[in-house]
Amino acid sequence: NVGVVAVPDERLDKLANLYASKKITPAIVEFVDIAGLVKGASRGEGLGNKFLSHVRECDAIVHVVRCFEDENITHVSNKIDPVADIQTITLELILSDVEAVNKRQDRIRNVARGGANKEAAAEYAFLERLEKFLSDEKPARLFECSDEEKPLLENLFLLTAKPVIYAANISEFDMGKHDNDIPLVVRVKQYAAAEGSEVLVICAKTEEELSLMDPEESAIFLEELGLEESGLNRLIKKSYSLLGLISYL
Repeated sequence: NVGVVAVPDERLDKLANLYASKKITPAIVEFVDIAGLVKGASRGEGLGNKFLSHVRECDAIVHVVRCFEDENITHVSNKIDPVADIQTITLELILSDVEAVNKRQDRIRNVARGGANKEAAAEYAFLERLEKFLSDEKPARLFECSDEEKPLLENLFLLTAKPVIYAANISEFDMGKHDNDIPLVVRVKQYAAAEGSEVLVICAKTEEELSLMDPEESAIFLEELGLEESGLNRLIKKSYSLLGLISYL
C-alpha cells in the first residue's frame, strides 16, 4: 500500500493567489507500507527476501511498534514488548547486512591479499571492522568511519545504514496523555535515545478515523483531542527533517 500526501487544496489556492503562478506542483512524500517481517526473515522466513528488497528501495525507515495492550489483537510473540520487537527486526536487517559485507569481501579478497593493491587492502580492512561491528548486533548507522571511508559504506547500500524514526503506536485510551505517562512509549524513547533516533507517538486508529473525515470535521476532532495537527502531518515533517529535505517556492 502506498500513501501519498500533498498540500491541502485551500493552501494551494492561497499560494496561487499570492504568487499568481500558472502551475503549482505540491510536495509529495511517499510512504510504502511494508509488512511480513518475522524472526528468520534474513533466511527467507515470512516474506523474507521480498520484504528486505522493499526496505532496500526506501530512503528511510519508519518503524511502527505496538505500544498498547489489547487482548483482541494478537501478537506474534504473545506478549507486548516494543523494544524486543525493534531488536528482532533490527537483528534481521543486520544479518542481511553482514551477508552483503561478506559478499563484498569475497569479491576483493584476492586483490587485497598481500597488500600490493593498497586501495583494495584498505577497503578489506574497513570491511573487517564493519563486519565485526555488525556482528555485535549494532546497526551500520552507528558505525564510525573516516571521510575517506564514507563512500565505501554508502556503496554497500546497507539496510541498517538508513535513518530511522520509531512510530510508537498507542491506543485511543492513551490519547492526550503525556508520553512519560505511557510506560511502553517511555521504553521506546529510551531505546531510541541510546542510538540517536527519533520517536513519534501516534495512534493509528485515530489516524484512520481522521482520514475518513473532511477537513472541517478533522479540524474539530483534533481540537477536541487537544492536538494542533494529525500524526500523519507530524510524521511528514519528521521525515523531511530526517532526510534533510525542505519545501521551497
